[in-house]
Order: sequence, then structure tokens, then C-alpha cells
Amino acid sequence: MASYSAYESITVDVADGVATIEFHRPEKYNALNTAVMFDLRRAFDELQLDRDVDAVVITGEGDDAFSAGADIEQYAGTAEEHDPRQKNRQELFYDIYRAPLDLHAPVIAKIDGYCAGGGLILAMYCDMRVAAEGSQFGVPTCNIGQIPTGGSTYRAVQLVGEAKAKELVLTAGFVDAEEAHRIGLVNHAVPPEDLDETVAEIVAGIQGTGRTAVKNSKKAINYAAAAPDIETAREYEADLWWEQFATDERRELVDEFNER
Repeated sequence: MASYSAYESITVDVADGVATIEFHRPEKYNALNTAVMFDLRRAFDELQLDRDVDAVVITGEGDDAFSAGADIEQYAGTAEEHDPRQKNRQELFYDIYRAPLDLHAPVIAKIDGYCAGGGLILAMYCDMRVAAEGSQFGVPTCNIGQIPTGGSTYRAVQLVGEAKAKELVLTAGFVDAEEAHRIGLVNHAVPPEDLDETVAEIVAGIQGTGRTAVKNSKKAINYAAAAPDIETAREYEADLWWEQFATDERRELVDEFNER
């Protein structure tokens, strides 16, 4: 197992083409302070360069929280005290939040416990979310007189629709894993004892297919989700389709299929 090193509050381990990022602040419910965000930025920069990585799993230490969001004390004080640092910080954090979406490999959030605020923003930018039953999801920003950040309002509408996104944000309420699954916020809600196995099965499914095909499919879907119309999406998809068609991977897998 390869281990990326010198992080303050996370670990990054890579084994058999799978990278695991784990938060290590259980006493703070794995809250995402500035140090954690900088660690994440470096981790995703390194993973972006590692094309041998097929999939990434993000999780939090313990069973209390994936991440309960930001350290609220970092927001105390007047706006003048935070200007311009807080504005610049939020611009930087947006790039870090969406790093899982922009990564070449699929990213899975493995959630056990609270997934709230900034933790939920990060999870929403992952390609898939798998949660243990009993986990809680929320965007309680209105409780501290603030609105969501990091492009999360747009991303939430993409995932759960406008009405449900408004309910989650405007009430500052929480939903459990079962409800999160029902509204499309998570892919799977499973008993805690099945969490590891469920994530492992998804990773095995990813690795059991064409690795380059998976990564190009992710690019096509990401582009389609933000495209202004189907023709724009289809044009980009067609270019990627032919790029993938020209790969040795496609030729070899087609030959294998035809030989069965």
C-alpha cells in the first residue's frame, strides 16, 4: 500500500488502484477547517497526477461523522474583520469542494454519521454517496445567519431538485439516510455493518470495466449535467466516444467479449 505523507489532518493511502482519503478529527466531528481544506487540495492535486488510480473513497474517522462541516469559530466577528481574506478563502474552497467532481477517477463518499454543512458540500461533489443507516444530512447555514457556499445551491438542485433543496436549506433541518436515499441525495443507505462491503462492491464494479472508458464516461456525464442543451452535450459526447473508440482498451475488450 502506497501512502501519501505529510498531511496534518487526513491520510491518503493507495492500494490496488484505489485511493482512500480519511479525515482524522473525530473529536471535532471531522470538521473542515482551513488546514483540512489545504490537505484536501494537495491530496487531489497529487491524485490528479496519478492516472493509475481507478477510484477514490473519502471517509471520516469514527462512526459519529463523515464531516459535520466547518469550524464555526472561524466565522466569528464582523465582516470587516474578514474582508478580503474570507472572500478569497471562499473562492479557494470552491475549487477544493469540486475537486472530487473534476478528478479523472470516480470518487465515492462513504458516510457514517453526520454529513452536514461543508461536509455535505464536499460529499455532493463526489460522484456517488453511500451512507450507513442512521447517518444525518443537513445544511444548517441559516442557523448561523449565513447561506450555503461553494456552488452548493446549484449542486443541490442538480441532485435533489429545487423544492427539496429549498426545504433542506431554508428549514436548516436534517434528513436521515433513508430519506436522503429516497430524494436522490445518496445512492445507497445500508446497515452500518454493510457499509464497507457496499462501497467495495461499487469499487469492484468500476475496476471490472474498461478503466479509460469509466473516466471518459465520467467526463461526458459531467459535461452533460452542465450543458445548455442536448445538442451541445451530444457533440462533446461524440468526440469522447471516438476518442475512446480509438483506444487499445476498447479493441481488446470487444475482442474478449466476442470470444466468449
